[in-house]
Amino acid sequence: MCASYGLGGGPYPAEGEEPDFDLSPLDERENQAGLIEWMREQQHTARITGKNARNLNPLITATETGRRMDFAWWWLHLGGQPTKFPAFNSRADALMSKWRTAFQHRAIAPATWYVEKGTSFALDGAAFGIAAITTTAQSDDGDLLTYSLVTREAVADAARVHPRMPLILPRELHADWLDPGQEGDADLIAVMVAASDEISHAIHPAKKTTPDSQTDDATLF
Repeated sequence: MCASYGLGGGPYPAEGEEPDFDLSPLDERENQAGLIEWMREQQHTARITGKNARNLNPLITATETGRRMDFAWWWLHLGGQPTKFPAFNSRADALMSKWRTAFQHRAIAPATWYVEKGTSFALDGAAFGIAAITTTAQSDDGDLLTYSLVTREAVADAARVHPRMPLILPRELHADWLDPGQEGDADLIAVMVAASDEISHAIHPAKKTTPDSQTDDATLF
């Protein structure tokens, strides 16, 4: 389970510093400007989205013509509406049973840290990509991209805090995860979870922070 993550700020880099935009396409000038504005407005923190917290967070997606960065609603919509049950995280071992349709539309959430049970985890300031699944809903402003972070069984330091952790993908497999022509199936899950072992073991506690964001349905929806 992960209810808070972010880019810059937090434990790494130091508060107020912008991270290195080296995850494609975050390094494109237009996207850098949007990210810096988002970080200043949201204090570097991606927060769960609801009717009382209409913040949108940066998300990397891909089409047949290449990658793009969008700002998306962190809580999956089904049937055009936010689910009434928690859908900000999705277990990797439930993607084929519970989230099969959304699993066919994948994304990456860029981060430099995440928080679990009041503890920040990081890669010493290096940016990393968290696997996500997406749906598209209609809004007054047009199509609205919504997403859920994929989680796996926690390992190493992360397992001492919580039994689940974000599915962090090695960079060499970002393209495979994002590929819109790649079917979301059991083989893809197995490959990505196995490939995430090394980077998952490298994630380590940075420092104590404030508790995770509250996810009470009554507050959000």
